[in-house]
Amino acid sequence: MKLLARLAREASSKKWLLIISMFSTLALTFVNMYQPRVLSDFIELVGGGITEASFTMIWRFTFILLGLYLVKVLFRYLSNYMAHKAAWELVQSIGQKVYNKIQTFSMSYFHDKPTGELTSRIINDVSKFELLYAHLIPEMVTNIIYFVGVSIILFTMNAKLALLTCLPLPFLAYASWFFAKKVRPSFRLRSRAEAQLLAQLQDNFSGMQEIQAFVQQEKASEKVSSRYDVFTTSMLNALNLSAIFHPSVEFLVNLGSIAVVAFGGFLAFRGELSVSDIVAFMLYINLFYTPVTNAAQLLENAQQCIAGVERVVEVLDTQSEIEDLPGAKPIENVKGKVEFSDVSFSYTEEKPVLSDIDFTIEPGQMVALVGPTGVGKTTLVQLIARFYDPVKGKVMIDGQDIKYATLESLRSSISYVLQDTFLFNGTVYENIAYANNQATMEEIIEAAKAARIHDDILSMPMGYDTPVGERGTKLSGGQKQRIAIARAILRNSPILILDEATASVDTETEKHIQDAINNLAGTRTIFAIAHRLSTVKRADVIFVFEEGRIIQRGTHEELSQQEGLYKRLCTVQGEGTPLNIGDIG
Repeated sequence: MKLLARLAREASSKKWLLIISMFSTLALTFVNMYQPRVLSDFIELVGGGITEASFTMIWRFTFILLGLYLVKVLFRYLSNYMAHKAAWELVQSIGQKVYNKIQTFSMSYFHDKPTGELTSRIINDVSKFELLYAHLIPEMVTNIIYFVGVSIILFTMNAKLALLTCLPLPFLAYASWFFAKKVRPSFRLRSRAEAQLLAQLQDNFSGMQEIQAFVQQEKASEKVSSRYDVFTTSMLNALNLSAIFHPSVEFLVNLGSIAVVAFGGFLAFRGELSVSDIVAFMLYINLFYTPVTNAAQLLENAQQCIAGVERVVEVLDTQSEIEDLPGAKPIENVKGKVEFSDVSFSYTEEKPVLSDIDFTIEPGQMVALVGPTGVGKTTLVQLIARFYDPVKGKVMIDGQDIKYATLESLRSSISYVLQDTFLFNGTVYENIAYANNQATMEEIIEAAKAARIHDDILSMPMGYDTPVGERGTKLSGGQKQRIAIARAILRNSPILILDEATASVDTETEKHIQDAINNLAGTRTIFAIAHRLSTVKRADVIFVFEEGRIIQRGTHEELSQQEGLYKRLCTVQGEGTPLNIGDIG
């Protein structure tokens, strides 16, 4: 009931479409219930012999039936179309709502949520609302009205025969309750299995080059097969229960019909029922049992629907770990001063990632973060954009605790260039302009020139209109990195974060990227996670990390004179060995 109440709130925006559909459904139901009465009266008229007066009545019955059938066409159209219009608009609305909700979740939510599973929630599970509002609810209302209305008519015609008709109902009710109890877990498992299958397929398609390069097609196929096995088994379990339930319902319904035929014939033999009453009763008996048999199918569909709706509601009711706090205010006119005050952070309680981090970076300074892989450098810059909240201490920008700034204003003040550059499946122009939808072509070209990618773009087949492919697969790694830098430059944020921006490129491309970074130095606060000495030397201050702590800090000249990790790096790279900071521990 709580779930139904929640669904009613979600559907309130489409109430007028649903009201029109429901009214049409009710009208259609009453027309269908009136038809057997007209046919019964016609049979009684014909059975009494055809006279001139009765022939006139026949024409009257003809026009009545014609009118009823025309009205049925109108109401069936309104019933079907309005219900589907409301349902699919609701699917779109709720699907968008689920997507928007997922966008608000902190990065920790996505750590164990495969892309395919999230996609399944938005597409497959949300589509169950169409089944609910366009089919289940209208048919359920129709069946209830049919059942109540026909029951009244049957008891009015002959109470004894009507009572006999109702004998199978308690058995049907028990069978339905038992079926619902048993089949719902199977449909829940099927929904989960379907999402896991989609997640596995998404994972395999994204990593197809690696699968082929390492000749792992058989292993990848086995993973898909395993997911398919779980999905198929759960589906077959549900279908097995359905295969038992539906024939059982049909058998109980047929027993009731047989009893009515036998007892109805006996009453006719005793003269307690006329031929026209028997015909009308038999016509109504079909209407009486139709909602009963329909209810069995509706019950199965309802279990599938509820399993999907529960997964949708689960997302909508999930509380985001990172959201605007009450009273949060926009952070305005950001200069770029960044402070960490006694900051500690961990993804799990057992293993701290950052411990007791303290520093102050002035506007326009460039800070380099160096150290072995996995010591917390990327986590630190993610705290600046509040993708996570520290477990202790506070992060401040221009003296304001970022927990009390609105997320939109905070993240608008920061631009990111990541090592694993993500480009959307669009054109070069669209990917650069992603940072600023209002940018002019001249501004985009200026940003591309600053990022040293403009000449490369002009050499592409369609220039700025060249498609980059999914995740930028049509471009080289260096081109993707420089497009990402152009995107960051176009945003013109006072804080720029470079996470391994030169780690995966050749020497010539590194020089282009380094030139672009040098152009930005002094114009904004820059945090650069770097392994290459060429990037680090330019920094105003260098933080050397080890096991989540800053163990050294200073300029290149200062640190290269101190014993420790940084000096060892400089000594080795000074000998000409292309060794990265991340390789030294």
